Amino acid sequence: MFTGIIRSLGQIKEISKSGSNKTFFVESELSPHLQVDESVSHNGICLTVEKINGKVHQVTAIDETLKKTNADSWQKGDWINLEQAMHLSDRLDGHIVQGHVDGTGTCVEKTDSNGSVLFTFQFDISFAALVIEKGSICINGVSLTAFDVADNQFSVAIIPYTFSHTNFRTLRKGDLVNLEFDMLGKYVARIAKFQPGK
Repeated sequence: MFTGIIRSLGQIKEISKSGSNKTFFVESELSPHLQVDESVSHNGICLTVEKINGKVHQVTAIDETLKKTNADSWQKGDWINLEQAMHLSDRLDGHIVQGHVDGTGTCVEKTDSNGSVLFTFQFDISFAALVIEKGSICINGVSLTAFDVADNQFSVAIIPYTFSHTNFRTLRKGDLVNLEFDMLGKYVARIAKFQPGK
């Protein structure tokens, strides 16, 4: 479990492919403090640390992950958001994030707004019931509040601190982002449409 509060940025230093999997070598200030077999959120994707070499750690994304996230588009030199799993004693500064990406969204607008930066994202309309006005949304691992919610798009406002401490600073119109919708909303939606035996 994560909170969506980014603790460090990591840079992709190398990528290797094995079959349908991709292994990423990520350099960050956080890497020396990680442990092998630890779960870490990478752009909102929960991945297992396989090896650590100084300031570089290694993780692998399997084919299923590559198909459902933006990890398949990561390139050498890209910056990704990192967060270690939360402790049960921690403050829940963001919201409950599992690191299980539901799908991707596309940045369709980026606007400077006198102190903050507004981003608008478009997503698959099949997820429409899971996005509500002023509800929580996780974008590339960052816990944010959605507003101006329409059928298949929503906006978020990024404050200067978040903009400079996450990869939102490199995000451009047309870029793909990872989306994880609020877990509680997913349970409510499931219960509302569930019909036993059908």
